[in-house]
Amino acid sequence: MPAILYYAPGACSLASHIALEEAGAPFETARLNLMAGDQRAPEYLAVNERGRVPALVEADWVLTENSAILRHVGRCHPALWPESARDQAVADEWLGWLSTNHHIAYAHVRRPERYTADEEAFAGIRAKGADTCGDLFTMTEVRLSNGGWAVADRFSVVDPYLLLFWMWGRGPALGFDMATRFPHWTAHARAMAGRPAVQAVFAREGLDLPA
Repeated sequence: MPAILYYAPGACSLASHIALEEAGAPFETARLNLMAGDQRAPEYLAVNERGRVPALVEADWVLTENSAILRHVGRCHPALWPESARDQAVADEWLGWLSTNHHIAYAHVRRPERYTADEEAFAGIRAKGADTCGDLFTMTEVRLSNGGWAVADRFSVVDPYLLLFWMWGRGPALGFDMATRFPHWTAHARAMAGRPAVQAVFAREGLDLPA
């Protein structure tokens, strides 16, 4: 029985979606409409009580959180996971940093109501979140300035996660001019866009590839 990935188009689940497609193992997808509240429906809460995407179901086992799913996919498919112990540690470093810094800063921009009930404070939270994203994105740009993939010049499950945040950077919430402000990261995104698995996932989710 193939695994099932619960995802929403353009959401953080994009990273896990790409990793599974890259792995080449059979899997199915279940698409959620977050604007319609599918993530809060009883049927989905029975799968993931946290009410968020992604969720990966393998038989009677459920795994959530991008960083965990990406590690799982990489370790089950060694072509997507670094070989040496140090490179594996670097991959873990990337996944931890992106999930606990980039994602949280972006959440302040998109969902300030998570951090205060005072609606008058929303604008300030969004502005500070955008500033923090800019600082974090600059650090990512520096890390990618040597060109190639994120870890040891070899494609890994880290790279789809990087593409996700590049996509969010150019999106309406942040509106960064990614090509001008972060040219090395943009080169990475364009390299990702040339991969057939990425093209397949973007077509399935109805997203525009990096150009």
